[in-house]
Formats: sequence, structure tokens, C-alpha cells
Amino acid sequence: MAPLAQDTEILCKGNPVDIQRIPMTASTTIYKGSLVMLVAAGTASPAAATASSQFAGIALSGETSGASGTTYITVARTGRHLLTTSGMAQSNVGDTVFAQDSGSVGATGSNMQKVGIITEFVSATQVYVDIAPGTQSPALG
Repeated sequence: MAPLAQDTEILCKGNPVDIQRIPMTASTTIYKGSLVMLVAAGTASPAAATASSQFAGIALSGETSGASGTTYITVARTGRHLLTTSGMAQSNVGDTVFAQDSGSVGATGSNMQKVGIITEFVSATQVYVDIAPGTQSPALG
């Protein structure tokens, strides 16, 4: 599994009715389909193993920022999204998953942000995840 390096279409079951614009961290590229985190400064970055950050949603477009806070990324905060993973089985339905990087989720990880709950098993490398539980935070109000 690796961070996204280009815009990627992420399939979604149900409309992501809750979307939010978030100012981006300076000099950052977030690709469409990236898992996005909110860092301690209150700005958006691609998901990574970073303490004191939280999952913000899935990028609906790709953006590259200049100065911090001058460019915004729009993220989906709800919906069941088809996400990349590894080692999953049907028995993982109902389990919580965490961001491994901007392009994948996993069952565990240190300093990883909770993304949501597996709602459907597709294969060992793809699962549908309800991201609403991962984005419910006072900071993202």
C-alpha cells in the first residue's frame, strides 16, 4: 500500500451528502480520492501516520496549495467508499479501519486516524467503508 501519486476515482455507495471545505497545509498536494487528515494547525494534509491528527474525509478533487490557508480542499465526510487495504476477509465486516497513508486503510496502526467501519467485503484488497464514524469530531463541526 502506498500514498496516492495521482488523482484516483473512489467508488461511493450513496451520495456523500456531507461535504466540507478545509484550508490546506502550505506547499501540499492532495490528490482526488486521497484520505485527508486535519493536522494540529487545523489545516488539511494527505493522511499519514501523524500524532495529534484526525481523519477529515475523502478528497473530491485534487489541489496543490501555496501558502497555508490560501487553498481549500473539499472532502466527503459521509458515504460508503471503496477503499484499498490488505489482508481483509468477510469476517472483517463491522471492524474499524484506520488510515495507513493517503491511499489505503488497515485494521491497525500506530498514530493512525480512524477512518470508519467496514460495511462490505469485496476482496482481500478492497472493502467498502462507512466513513461517517471517522469524521465525527468537534474540530470538523
